[in-house]
Amino acid sequence: MKKRVLVTGGTGFLGKKLAARLQDSGYEVTALGRNGHSGRLLAERGISFVQADLTDRAAIREACRGQEIVFHAGAFSSPWGRYRDMYATNVGGTAHVIEGCKAYGAKRLIHVSTPSIYFDFEDRLAIKETDPLPKRFANIYAQTKYMAELEVSKAYQEGLGTVTIRPRALFGPGDNAILPRLIRANKEKFVPLVNGGRAIVDLTYVDNVVDALLLCIESPPYTLGQAYNITNGDPVTMIDVLTEVFRRLDMPLRTKHISYWQAYAAAWMLELASKTVQGYREPVLTRYSVGVLAKSQTLDISRARNELGYHPRVSIAEGIEAFTEWWRMQDER
Repeated sequence: MKKRVLVTGGTGFLGKKLAARLQDSGYEVTALGRNGHSGRLLAERGISFVQADLTDRAAIREACRGQEIVFHAGAFSSPWGRYRDMYATNVGGTAHVIEGCKAYGAKRLIHVSTPSIYFDFEDRLAIKETDPLPKRFANIYAQTKYMAELEVSKAYQEGLGTVTIRPRALFGPGDNAILPRLIRANKEKFVPLVNGGRAIVDLTYVDNVVDALLLCIESPPYTLGQAYNITNGDPVTMIDVLTEVFRRLDMPLRTKHISYWQAYAAAWMLELASKTVQGYREPVLTRYSVGVLAKSQTLDISRARNELGYHPRVSIAEGIEAFTEWWRMQDER
């Protein structure tokens, strides 16, 4: 009999990849998400789809009925937003998932968190899961995702088997965030390079994250209640990545070099305008985004390697090749 699994955030970039891989691996998969179009595409390949918002307590509880494994990949994932909205989705939604897992006896909850909780606008390399967190989180997203982790930790203490992963900067075919935004910026005007784009960062190919999530299904008992950094384990500079992406796309790379403090001041003004006259519309640049572009941050993944058996299969170069091939196909349609 097939094991039944639920994927929240099932219509998102990671969730769609995870749901498809689980189905291919022989699981009976239910994907939960808000995007009806993506949900219909999942249903066409035989994945059950539940259209619901994480803030809908009754719907989330019901979706957990009969599920042995629950992957919680859904979130309000944005560098900008109102506290009440992010709290309702990231903290309240996680609480609803936990409640459903407990009510219907799920054996394991696998939670997708974020390494944004580490970011403090300073250069930091080889961050371990046990390193001290900032006294103040960089933005509301990081704050509410950490609060969600606390809910998961509490659930573990109360008897629910949990594993948390913190994947960094996902990319690959189907991505509509990191690289696509920079490609569009390049088409419209230029790519802003804060401090020359020389900050050292981690990227993670999306299929490697799916590998890590699958390893969590039957990971050893000592992994329960733990959190794991997930990256490609191959730090890069953004300028090197952009150079390779635009070379493969056969596009000129147009950049504009600006200092960190110039960019930070501009982002501060854009955020102020958003709060006061633009109804909290996401600014084209936030102080957090500037910090991520300017400051080096890499993660130590030795715990995931040693305890989960995680090893990145797809290299950064292979991932860029796959992404650029996919992007060209989109342009040709």
